[in-house]
Amino acid sequence: MTDQFFGSVQEDMDPFKKILAKIPGFKGYIERQARRDSDKLLRDTIADRYEKEWQRISTLQVEFITQGEITYVDDLERAAIKLRTFVDRIRRAARGHSSLFEAVKINEHELEKLYQHDLALLDLADEVSRAIDNVETSVGSEGLPAALRHLTSISQSAIEAFNLRESAVLDETPAEQE
Repeated sequence: MTDQFFGSVQEDMDPFKKILAKIPGFKGYIERQARRDSDKLLRDTIADRYEKEWQRISTLQVEFITQGEITYVDDLERAAIKLRTFVDRIRRAARGHSSLFEAVKINEHELEKLYQHDLALLDLADEVSRAIDNVETSVGSEGLPAALRHLTSISQSAIEAFNLRESAVLDETPAEQE
């Protein structure tokens, strides 16, 4: 998946950059820059998917209020805050996680680990979507509190998954959980 983004960035290189890529030592710089660009493109794609789910939750909150389900608005807000935190962290992350692309030499195995984390974040977006679907279908039923707890839990999982992604190559302990 991430190779697709990297390939797209490389194909878009202008002729000048293609010439400079042939200069000894400069090619590595261009490849690092292309990796940063592809990482940014991938993170923006991930953030956009979660942003869409966050907007669904915001719409649900309005529906809860209009349908008189005010008791559960705060529970839904917990999940919304977690998703908003996740989206903001993804968007604010240093471009290309520069420490990963400059200070640390990433080998094929480490890059594969990073790609696996990216794929997990994309798969988790589908889980968030299903959890929101479950909340929508549970409105007015006894299952609503459990559906809300599950959505909040899945939203927290997104934050934790991003923490793991950040520490994957550096072998650090994940940052303190939100």
